[in-house]
Amino acid sequence: MHFPTEFFNDLLSHPGITKALWPAVVETLQMTGITAAMTILIGLPLGVLLNNLSPRGLTPNGPIYSVLAVIVNITRSIPFAILLMALLPVAKFLTNKTLGPVAASVSLSVAAIPFFARIVESALREVDPGKIDAALVMGSSNGQTVRKVIIPEAMPSLISGFTTTIVAVIGYTAMAGLVGGGGLGRLAYNYGFQRYETTIMIVTIVIIVLLVQLIQMIGDRLTKAVSHR
Repeated sequence: MHFPTEFFNDLLSHPGITKALWPAVVETLQMTGITAAMTILIGLPLGVLLNNLSPRGLTPNGPIYSVLAVIVNITRSIPFAILLMALLPVAKFLTNKTLGPVAASVSLSVAAIPFFARIVESALREVDPGKIDAALVMGSSNGQTVRKVIIPEAMPSLISGFTTTIVAVIGYTAMAGLVGGGGLGRLAYNYGFQRYETTIMIVTIVIIVLLVQLIQMIGDRLTKAVSHR
C-alpha cells in the first residue's frame, strides 16, 4: 500500500513535470488526430483504387496497379525512425517547421497511409463477389457499386483496420517525440530518460496504454455496430 502513496507524492513533488504533462497529452492527441484525418482522406481512396485496379477488381489495370503496389510496399518497408528523419525536408516544405506535432504529422501520415491502404484493399477483396455482380447486373456503375455495395459490406473490416492503424500511430508518436515531435514521447525522453525520473516514465506509459485501450474499445464497438452478422 505504500507504493501508490509514494508514487503520487513523488509525482507531485515535481511541479514542472506535472505542468508539462497536459500539453504533452494534447500534442500526442494532435499528432494522432491529424494523422487519422490524412489516413482516411488519402489511405481509403488509395486502398479502393488498388482494389479496383487489381486483377480481380472492377477496372483491372496491371501496369498501374503494379506501380502503385510497389510504391506502397516500399513505403511500408522503411522503418519509421528512418522515414521520420528522411522526411524532415518535406515537413519543412509543407509546414515551414521541422519540430513540433504538426511537422511530425507529415511523417506519421506517410507511414500510416500505405499501411491503411493495404488493409482497405484486403477488406474490399473479401466482399462477396455475388453481391458485386448483382449490383452490376442491376445497372449500377462502378462508382455506385463501390459506394453502395463494396464499402458498406466491408465496413466492419475497414473500421477494425482503421483502429489497428491508429493504435500503431500512437506508438509512432512516442518515437516522433524523440526527434522533436513533442508529445508524451518527448516528455518521457527529456524527464524520464535523461533525468532518470522513473515516475514520469511510468506515467507516460500508463497514459499511452489508456489511449490505446480507449481507441481500441471505441473501434470494437463501432465494428460491432455496423457488422452484418
